[in-house]
Amino acid sequence: MTTTNSLQQAFLQTAYPIGGHGKRNIQVLKEALNHYEDELDSDQYGKGKVIEDFQAEMAAFFGKESAVFFPSGTMAQQIALRIWCDAKGVKRVAYHPLCHLEIHEEDGLKQLHHIEAVLLTDEDKLIRLEDVRELKEDIACLLLELPQREIGGQLPDYEELEAISSYCREKGIKLHLDGARLLEILPYYQKSAAEICALFDSVYMSFYKGIGGIAGAVLAGDEAFTQESKIWKRRHGGDLISLYPYILSAEYYFKQRQSKMGQYYEEAKELAERYNHCHAVETLPLLPVTNMFHVHIHVPKEELEAILIAMYEACGVGLTAYLRESDESSCSFEVSLGDRYGHIPKQVLGDAFEWLDQTLRARVE
Repeated sequence: MTTTNSLQQAFLQTAYPIGGHGKRNIQVLKEALNHYEDELDSDQYGKGKVIEDFQAEMAAFFGKESAVFFPSGTMAQQIALRIWCDAKGVKRVAYHPLCHLEIHEEDGLKQLHHIEAVLLTDEDKLIRLEDVRELKEDIACLLLELPQREIGGQLPDYEELEAISSYCREKGIKLHLDGARLLEILPYYQKSAAEICALFDSVYMSFYKGIGGIAGAVLAGDEAFTQESKIWKRRHGGDLISLYPYILSAEYYFKQRQSKMGQYYEEAKELAERYNHCHAVETLPLLPVTNMFHVHIHVPKEELEAILIAMYEACGVGLTAYLRESDESSCSFEVSLGDRYGHIPKQVLGDAFEWLDQTLRARVE
């Protein structure tokens, strides 16, 4: 058994794992389906009351003319960018170097759609207006990911978003929002989803990440855009005969958790403060702007794995199931808070972080 497997197994055995909403098991789907009548008809190939009503509900939420339910965000976003490239006759888009399309999709955008990507700014920075202004290439679309997951869920100031949006409209550049975690940014900006989405020509949101559904995504924009997206959805094989298990779980957990994002955000700030009080630990960002942040610990990976396994066994609190090595002397992991965190007794949490702090201090004494 490897140390990594030991860490994962130790995490799974803790009484109080910190992140997320809970285990992704069959109960997640059963809980959602129990709230619907047995006689409710399924959708069929993208049509039917169950899908059409939910799409209309989501379009209204985003403040857009129309919305389309997709089985995956990967499919939805590649299609969005393809539509904007075809409309302008330019096979080039721009996005962050750590964009999901660039690092997690096996070059799908390039291999399937022959679209070139222009990478803006450095990996550890947010895209700024000056980065867009300095573009040398003609692009059809700029994609902004809010929050920027791979650098700790950071967000630009709202005024910067407005400036980027205005500049793109002035230059005829479509602006697409990778809003996989759109709900999570609303408490920080103190804006509605419709207010934020008004800055963008198209928007995507996931239903399994912060919302905790089974799978699925939604893509929204004007009527012409979404009608074109339905054609591409069929071409991609996304028109399954029925998507209702995904749709119903998406609808159920969207309604369950939409109003809790402010709570998760406040809890993330509280938790980050606990981390930052520990020796050799710092969060990115120092003060979270969503329910997500990264934890960086200046301890070698193998040594820290052993410390965390001991902590899990001693305190029953699980911080993470994995560690990502940054260099020979440090590593990191991601935190994303949901329903679980609020169920952990404060005394138990405090004792666990005191144990961690003391153990990290003792290793250098």
